[in-house]
Amino acid sequence: MDQNKQIISDLLEQCRPELERLADDIFDHPEVGLEETYASSLLCDWLEANGFVVQRGLGSLPTAFRAEYQNGEGGPVIGLLAEYDALAGIGHACGHHLQGPCMLGTALAIKELVEDKPYKLVIYGTPAEETVGGKVIMAKEGCFTELDAALMMHGSPTSTCDVKSLANYGVDVTFTGVSAHAAIAPEKGRSALDALLLTFQAVEYLREHVRDDVRMHYTVKSTYDIPENVVPDKATGSFLLRSYNGHTLEDVFARFQKIVQGAALMTETEPEILIRSHYAAKIPVLSLNELMMDNARLAKLPRIAPPREKTGSTDFANVMELVPGTCIRVAFVPEGAVAHSQEYLNNGKSQSGHDAILYGAKALAFTVYDLITVPGLTERIRADFEASRERMKKEA
Repeated sequence: MDQNKQIISDLLEQCRPELERLADDIFDHPEVGLEETYASSLLCDWLEANGFVVQRGLGSLPTAFRAEYQNGEGGPVIGLLAEYDALAGIGHACGHHLQGPCMLGTALAIKELVEDKPYKLVIYGTPAEETVGGKVIMAKEGCFTELDAALMMHGSPTSTCDVKSLANYGVDVTFTGVSAHAAIAPEKGRSALDALLLTFQAVEYLREHVRDDVRMHYTVKSTYDIPENVVPDKATGSFLLRSYNGHTLEDVFARFQKIVQGAALMTETEPEILIRSHYAAKIPVLSLNELMMDNARLAKLPRIAPPREKTGSTDFANVMELVPGTCIRVAFVPEGAVAHSQEYLNNGKSQSGHDAILYGAKALAFTVYDLITVPGLTERIRADFEASRERMKKEA
C-alpha cells in the first residue's frame, strides 16, 4: 500500500471510536425525512469543531447543510454526500446513520494528510432520501454543480458499485367530471372513473410500443367513496413510469400525457397531472467506479462483488446527471438481506455496522487522495462522464 494511503488508514483507525459514537447517536435518535434536526446538528457541530466552514440549511431544506475545507487555490473540488433520514415506524433500517460519520472520517483524514496539493472538500448533508428525494430538490436549487466528483457510501449485503438506475416519473392523475344519478339521469353525468379506466387501458396498449427497459405501473388512488348508483365526478390514479435512460423516459412521459388528454376528451372530463417525483437515470462513469473498487480492494472491504448493472430509483441519480459520481456500497448485513428490513436494523449498531464506517471511509479517502494527487485524473473522469452522457442520448 502507498505510504500516504497507509497514513490515511491509520488516521481513520484513530477516529474509529468517535465515528462509531456519532453513528450510534444518530441510530438512537431516528428522524424521518425533513425532520432530521438532531442528526443534521450533530454532524454540523462536529464539522465546525474540526475546522470546516459550515452552512446550516440550504434553500428550502432546513435540515440540509454544506461544509467545506479548502487547501490552497485551485485544484479539484470533491463532494462527499451523506444521508441521515430514518424510516417511519422502523428507524434506521436502511443504514443511513452510517453515512454521515463515514463522510466525516473521510474528510478529516484528507484534511490532516494532504497539505501540499490544492483542493476543496465539500460535504453535503442531503435529507429526506426516503421521502421527497432531498437531492432532487437540492439539485434544482443549485447545489452540486461546483463538484468535479460526487462520492457516497451506503450499507449493503455486498461491497460494490452501481452502474445504471431507473429514472422515474411518479404521477397522480385526477379527473373531474359531472355527477349525476346513474339510473334516472345517466346522460347528464360525465364519469371521472371512466376517464381513469380508459387511461389504465391505454397504458396497457402503450406497453407494446416502448423500449424493453421501460416499466409502467398504476393503481387507483381514490374514487372518493362515491356510491355505485352515482356517476363519479372525481377519480384519482397513481402512476409510476420508469426507464434506465432518462431521454427514453421523457418520450414515454410525453406519450402518457397524450393518453390522459385523450381519456379526458373521450369522457368530457377535466384532467390534472401532479408530478410527485422525477428521478433521473444515473450517467455511469465506469472509470470512477473502477477507481473506487480498486481502492475498495486495497482497503480490504468484505464480500467484494461485481458491479450492480441495474438498480432501482435513487435521488443520487439527479446529482449524477450533473457531475461524475459513484457510491461505494459496503457489506454489513448478510448476503440476501434487503434494505428496509429487520436485518438492516439489527446490524445498525453491530460490529459489522461499525466496521462498515471505517471500510467505507478508507475506500473513499483513498479515492479522494487519488483524485487530488494524480495529474489529469479528474479531467479523464469528466471526459468519461461526458461521453457516457452523449451515448445515453444516442441510445434513447
